[in-house]
Amino acid sequence: MRNTGSLRAAVICSTALLVIGIFSTPASADPESTVDSSSNVKQPTAEELPRELVDAVVRDLKISPQEYLDRAARAQELSTYASDFRASRPADFAGAWIGPDGNAVVAVTSQEAAHAVAKDGYQTTQAPVSADGLEKSLADLNAWIASLPREVASQVNGASIDILENRIVLDVANSPVGRALNLPTLLANLKVTLSPGATVPVDPSPMGGDTYITTAEDIADAPTSAISVCSFGFNATDRSGRPVNLSAGHCNPNAATGVGGAPVYLPNPANVNNSTQIGTFERSSLGSPSGLDWSVIALNEQGVSSGLDRPTVRGAYGSTVPITGTASPVVGAPVCKSGQSSSFTCGVVAADRVETQLFMDDGTSRTVRGFASTACTLSGDSGGAIVTGTLALGITSGSNSGGAPDCTEANLALAQFGGTASLGIPIDQVAAETGATVRTLRID
Repeated sequence: MRNTGSLRAAVICSTALLVIGIFSTPASADPESTVDSSSNVKQPTAEELPRELVDAVVRDLKISPQEYLDRAARAQELSTYASDFRASRPADFAGAWIGPDGNAVVAVTSQEAAHAVAKDGYQTTQAPVSADGLEKSLADLNAWIASLPREVASQVNGASIDILENRIVLDVANSPVGRALNLPTLLANLKVTLSPGATVPVDPSPMGGDTYITTAEDIADAPTSAISVCSFGFNATDRSGRPVNLSAGHCNPNAATGVGGAPVYLPNPANVNNSTQIGTFERSSLGSPSGLDWSVIALNEQGVSSGLDRPTVRGAYGSTVPITGTASPVVGAPVCKSGQSSSFTCGVVAADRVETQLFMDDGTSRTVRGFASTACTLSGDSGGAIVTGTLALGITSGSNSGGAPDCTEANLALAQFGGTASLGIPIDQVAAETGATVRTLRID
C-alpha cells in the first residue's frame, strides 16, 4: 500500500538554506481572522495527563509536564495579545513567540512600541521589518518562484518567515540548478548557509492519529498498489451537526479536484480488501485559494459506532489523550503529534507561517501554507493530529523525514541540517474554512 505521509515539497531544514534579509514596505492588509483560540479553556492538571504523554514531553522537550501545560497556556495568551496588538498597530508588530526559557516575547519595530509592550508585561525585542512587511515579501517571493520554469522551480522546496531573525528563509535543493538559482533583485543582503515503553491499557476504538486507508474505487477489487494510507485527524461536526473527521487534503484520492466520493476504511489486517468502510471524503482543499491542505471525511453509522465521535487522540503506546479545546501556532510553543507511522512525538513550533511549493502529477504546482514544528513525522502520518497541551493545534501535512524508516534514523540523518521539520495546517483555519467544529471535552 502507498503511504501518503510526505509532500513532494519538503519543509525547512531538509537541504541547503538560503537565508535572506528582506527590506520592503510594510503591507497594510488586515491580519487574518481566526476562530476562537480557546485560550480560556481549562486544561487538565499535570497529574491528570496520560502517563505516556508525560513520558513523551520529558523525553522530547526536556521539561516537566506542568511546564508543558504552562507554556501551552502562555502561548495562547500571547496569541490573543499579539493578535490584538497587530490589529491596532500593524506597522509596529514584527512577531511573537515563546522563548527557550518559556517566556513570551513580542518583536516590534519602534522604541515607543517596545515601551508599550513592556508595560503590558511582555519581554520585547526590536526588528527592522514588520510582520506585514515580511508576509508581503514572502508573497512576492512565492509569486516569483511560481513564474519559474518547472525544472528550476522544482529545486525550491519552500519558503518561510523566520520571525526570530526577522527574515525570509528559502529552502533550496543542494543541486547544480539550486546552487545556480538567480534570486530576484528584491532579495537584498543574501547569505547562503548550506545547510518504546511499558504496557498500558489500550482503547481499541479508532481515534485521531490512527490509520485509515482509501481508494479511488471500491476496495474489494483494488490492488494493494492503489490503496493509500493516512491518519485520522480531529473528530468534529459540520455546520449541520453531522459527524466528520478533519484530515489532510492530499490524502483524498481526488485531491487534484477536491471532489468527494472516495471511500474511507478501517483497515482489516487479515484481509485488506475486506476492510470496513466508515465514511467517504466529502470534499478537500490542497493549495489555492487559501493555501491549506485539509479534507472533510463524512462518517457513516459504522464510523460513529466505532468511536469516531469522541474528542480523543491516540497517545504513546496506544494511550488516549482528550482534546479540551483548540489553539493557534506560536513560535516556541510545545507540540506533540499523533500519527499511524511514528506514533507520538513531540517538539516545538519552529515557524508560525511556512509556504512550500507542491508539485502535482499533471505538472502544475500549488503553494501549501501552514506552520513548522520540530516533531518527527514519517510517511503515513499525514492527516494526523497535532496538539499543544491538550488543545487541538493542527493537521500533519508533510515533513523532511517522510522517507525515513523511523524517527531515530531520521534524527541522525538530519541532525547536520537542523533536525526533523514537519508542516502542520492550523486547525483554527481549517475549522473556519470548512465550518466544522472540533469535538472537545470540557474540564469543569
